[in-house]
Amino acid sequence: MSKRPRIDSFDLLRGVVMVIMALDHTRDFIASGGMDPGDLQQPAMFLTRWITHFCAPVFVFLAGFSAFLYGDRGKSLPEVSRFLATRGLWLIVLEFTLVRVGWTFGFAPEFVPAQVIWAIGVSMVALSGLVFLPRPLIAAIGLLMILGHNLLDGIRAESFGEAAWIWMILHEFGQVVLEDGSVFMVVYPLIPWVGVMAAGYALGPVATMESERRRSWLFGIGLGACAAFVVLRAANVYGDPGPWSARGSVLTTFLSFLHTEKYPPSLLFLLMTLGPPLALLSRLEGVRGRVADYFIVFGRVPLFFYLIHVPIIHAIAVPFSLASGFGSDWLFGGFPPMGKPPGYGFGLPVVYAVWIAVVLALAPVCRWFADVKRRRDDWWLSYL
Repeated sequence: MSKRPRIDSFDLLRGVVMVIMALDHTRDFIASGGMDPGDLQQPAMFLTRWITHFCAPVFVFLAGFSAFLYGDRGKSLPEVSRFLATRGLWLIVLEFTLVRVGWTFGFAPEFVPAQVIWAIGVSMVALSGLVFLPRPLIAAIGLLMILGHNLLDGIRAESFGEAAWIWMILHEFGQVVLEDGSVFMVVYPLIPWVGVMAAGYALGPVATMESERRRSWLFGIGLGACAAFVVLRAANVYGDPGPWSARGSVLTTFLSFLHTEKYPPSLLFLLMTLGPPLALLSRLEGVRGRVADYFIVFGRVPLFFYLIHVPIIHAIAVPFSLASGFGSDWLFGGFPPMGKPPGYGFGLPVVYAVWIAVVLALAPVCRWFADVKRRRDDWWLSYL
């Protein structure tokens, strides 16, 4: 069977979210504040963080789409399963080696963060088993995880005693302290990320539809998710552990409405971050030009982009910290986004300037690697 051509709109959306993701990581290393700033009295910082919330859900969901398309190119289910399992395991290895070094600039095993690459890897391994099930059942499992997991919010890891680490890996942000004193920090609990990828895979046949029909489906699903977010969030009864409330101004009240939980991602967080991109995806068909092509390049090499952009931003933070009198020790060995010295940090103009510079610098490198992947069919390139 001939290879199905890539759908540029998917790469375009993926490229946009990858670039936005780089903004979040620049903020992590350059700006003041922690990983997830939620001060509604600082709307510019809040919205800078909020816009980047779209990145992980879109990337995980499209990974499920891509898994379906891989099988649609003439692969058998065992071949699809084997690819997902091996690629997933490879991502887990990368998370705890190259990715960890990029984030921590540390090589010792005493501190190991489990972030988005870990969640994607485990989700792929899980999907490698799910692909043998009927597609409606895969969809049901994915939706059950997405829609129902907030029913588990009242269950705390400590209630499981010595098995607390299992629940933390599945559904609770936090640190698992091992017997030797080393720390396994669960930044991305697995539920419902497995469900997000499964839902993307189950929706995969939409990608093979004729263009107009595909656009109609994507727009309808995206608009439905947006409407569900507004209705459920307004009701304030289910879907997120933190209710919104009226604040001192219309703006802060609106920001409270948008302020949903990412660790783990609540139902409302996922409706908010998947609905608009799916609706937008329906409108990206046929969009071309210099700007679109620029983002498409990033979307064709997302893992490569991720692996190189974090250590570059981290390295840039070293002279910034030294020049502002905070030394550089905190940037080596720990997890800088959670360990910034009090008083460290630059304003958003500096953050945005560094972000733009990094993205511009990475463009020719990513274009070169995208061209390598286009010209060659070496098996290992499919793992990058």
